[in-house]
Amino acid sequence: MLPDLERLIRLQRLDDATVETRRAVAAIPERMTGLETRLHASRTRAEDARRQQEEERKGRREVEKRLGEVQGRLTRFKDQLMAVKTNKEYTAMQHEIATAEAEVARLEDTMLEHMLRADDLDAAVDAAERADREEAAAVERERAELEEERAAMERRLDGAADERAKLTASIGAGSLRLFESIAGQRQGLAVVEARNGHCTVCNVRLRPQVFNQVLLNTELIRCESCLRLLYHDPDRPPDPPAEEPPGDGPAR
Repeated sequence: MLPDLERLIRLQRLDDATVETRRAVAAIPERMTGLETRLHASRTRAEDARRQQEEERKGRREVEKRLGEVQGRLTRFKDQLMAVKTNKEYTAMQHEIATAEAEVARLEDTMLEHMLRADDLDAAVDAAERADREEAAAVERERAELEEERAAMERRLDGAADERAKLTASIGAGSLRLFESIAGQRQGLAVVEARNGHCTVCNVRLRPQVFNQVLLNTELIRCESCLRLLYHDPDRPPDPPAEEPPGDGPAR
């Protein structure tokens, strides 16, 4: 293989890997934001559970207060019942007592409902807080892993920059200028494989004599369509031929 072509292939692969690494580094802040979003959602679920628990407790305290007031009134009515002097007063007091007793029964039923809901909400708070602690620990681990990943990729970029400098120093000036010119015009992709008679990027069929020259890998040959440099990978097996669509059978 032409030495400059072999080095340009390596340079293209190095540049491709560098682009992918930079893209991965640039994506890390968004991934970090995703972790914060997860943590915020977990905290919100725990806070919502605690808020519902507190609202339930507040409602229960209000019912307890109301129950105490009604029970106090009922006690007073019963005490006053002994002091009434007329049937009318006695009947009126009995009515007040019955009303208060009905209210006590209703409030006691409400208290029981609050107690049952409180048990469910206490369990929900415990579960939400446990899940929040687990999520916080997981997010912290993943955040540390992302930081390690970023540091490793940045070291890789530094190494790639050094490797690129050494590699470009070994390439002929004309070949390197051609590579850089094509890469600048073709979004960084200057060297591509030709396979099965086609440019693998623009998919244009190469003229047979051009493809035969590419197969030799002895000179810099450009695709006549996209103008990228072409090479042949002798280690890659040819693609299987495309299946032809079934016909209508032999003519009769």
